[in-house]
Amino acid sequence: MASVNVLALYDVHGNIDALDAVLADPRAARPDVVVAGGDTVPGPFAGETLARLEALRAPLHWVRGNGEREVAEAIGAPAAAPDDWAARTAAITAAELGAERARALGELALTVQLDGVLFCHASPRRDDEMLTRLSPPERWEQALAGVPAELIVAGHTHQQDDRLVGGVRFVNAGSVGLPYEGDGAARWLWIADGEPELRQTTYDAAGAGARILEAGWPDKRSVNAALIDPVEAIVITRIFEEMAFARGLRSQ
Repeated sequence: MASVNVLALYDVHGNIDALDAVLADPRAARPDVVVAGGDTVPGPFAGETLARLEALRAPLHWVRGNGEREVAEAIGAPAAAPDDWAARTAAITAAELGAERARALGELALTVQLDGVLFCHASPRRDDEMLTRLSPPERWEQALAGVPAELIVAGHTHQQDDRLVGGVRFVNAGSVGLPYEGDGAARWLWIADGEPELRQTTYDAAGAGARILEAGWPDKRSVNAALIDPVEAIVITRIFEEMAFARGLRSQ
């Protein structure tokens, strides 16, 4: 893996316009390896998004996100409650992809390791662990304890980050399709010779969001907050951190 260029694409969420914008960015051209880091689906154009990735010339490595797991779990599940957006969107995508393909998504690996870099979706131990820009040091340390890698790449929060936790560098690639950064630009990661560089691609995010809603995608709140009328990043970070804190209390 010496002198290898890796393109890491996280949290596309079926936003084919954002994915196409990143793939057309000259700075993302000719990767040696592509990592789809989870939550490629669910999303409004799931089949098209998966096909676009599968058609890439570079070797493609898949990581399972909570989104892929939830799409797989939607097969044969009872109808989702109206306010359960995760279950509703997972069910829509499962119906589009079909049972066989949906179940296969749930069998993807939790982590992938390439040349000493560990790729996961949320954390190395869970596909839905919330590690935010505001998370306390002890939560970071617990999540990364004992991980045999000097560089970990993740996503899940839809916000880019780059920090040291003990002797481990943790880089959040951000979200291609639903970035909570306040400007709508697609976020992604390029790794050249083991050195990560956070990048972004500006495109017509508001137009992409409008097309998503016109297609009947029900999660208007997320699409608006990320693409059409982007919410300030710190607002979303605080919401996610409150969610993580509440989950920690329930697990005690």
